[in-house]
Amino acid sequence: MSYYLSSSLLFQSDKITIDDTDEEVMMSWEDSLMSASAAYVTEDGGDILEIGFGMGIASNYIQSHSISSHTIIENHPQILEKLETWVNNKSNVTIVSQSWSDVTGSLSTYDGIFYDTYGDDRNHLFSSSLSGLTKSGTKATFWNNNQNESNDLNIPNCQYQQISTTPASNSYFTGSTTYYMPKKEF
Repeated sequence: MSYYLSSSLLFQSDKITIDDTDEEVMMSWEDSLMSASAAYVTEDGGDILEIGFGMGIASNYIQSHSISSHTIIENHPQILEKLETWVNNKSNVTIVSQSWSDVTGSLSTYDGIFYDTYGDDRNHLFSSSLSGLTKSGTKATFWNNNQNESNDLNIPNCQYQQISTTPASNSYFTGSTTYYMPKKEF
């Protein structure tokens, strides 16, 4: 993750890329996927944990639902700048400006969790960290690059909602117009 964290990002209206490689970090074509993810994790309201801010698409959708609190963990310095501007006048938002894996032991438990990071070399730890972040009934979802009903995070017993999408040309989700959104309830 250190390469990503030290990389300069380029912000355009429809995407964030790594400046020296043009590799996409996030793109606006994901809007409907972020909307569905936010709707799922906020179904029961309450306290929501979002890991990764990106373009703020999911954050905007999460805020559009009736929730008590919204904790956002982000660690890229340039994205943190965007997040700090975005948070103005949102009294229910708490920003944690570290890696999620460094702070999970000090976090609360949540009613909804959305995980969507880029360049996270500790994503393999996410599954085992969930038990300390969840309540009975917590709904969790995460970005799923797999174009089928499976996930690289090794989170068992997920249900998958198929969402039709039209991805723009990109390097991280290619060859499919169906996104399999994981849905895990604890």
